[in-house]
Amino acid sequence: MDVTSPTQDGARRGGRGRNPRGQGERLREDIVAAALRMLDELADDQALSLRAVAREVGIAATSVYIHFADRDALVLAALERFHHDLVRAVDQAEAGADDPVAGLRARVLLLGTWVQRHPGLYKVLHESTLNQRTAMSFKQELAERTTAAVRRCMDAGLAPADDAAVVSLDLRAAVHGAVSMRVNQPDLPWPPLEEQVDRFLTKLVGVRPATP
Repeated sequence: MDVTSPTQDGARRGGRGRNPRGQGERLREDIVAAALRMLDELADDQALSLRAVAREVGIAATSVYIHFADRDALVLAALERFHHDLVRAVDQAEAGADDPVAGLRARVLLLGTWVQRHPGLYKVLHESTLNQRTAMSFKQELAERTTAAVRRCMDAGLAPADDAAVVSLDLRAAVHGAVSMRVNQPDLPWPPLEEQVDRFLTKLVGVRPATP
């Protein structure tokens, strides 16, 4: 889930040729990739400007407006794409596990790893002014998949039978609280995230994960 793009070096050297006819979608993806890199560095959607994104890509600012009406539209598109990549990554992490409990643990830990690598994007995704003003419905997909992972643990008899949606909400609230505090208060003496996640799984889901 690298937020860089193969066109990054060429763009920063200043200028790029016009995309061949029919490759407007490629330019759109280049713009989104540049916005992702910059949002990760800025950690603030309000600090992003379309002109700065255009300079990053090596195009005129007017070319950005062909694809995005305003900054909010670009930020939303960038966050949605990155969230899609995150969902795919946590699904792959779960798929590589030996049982439903290990799969649920892998999902949660992958999320924590992502936040550690991209704290700026995490802040924009969950704590930005845009997040407060706009319903980012695409975020529901990750919540639903976590609920499904909790339900698989229950169906396998590895967790007590309960309302999977409620248990999943409690787990997600705990995990997001843990990672958000790490992002916003990085100098505190935090315990290893793996240990904290295992406690959440034990106390909130009722499973005892076997640590590697």
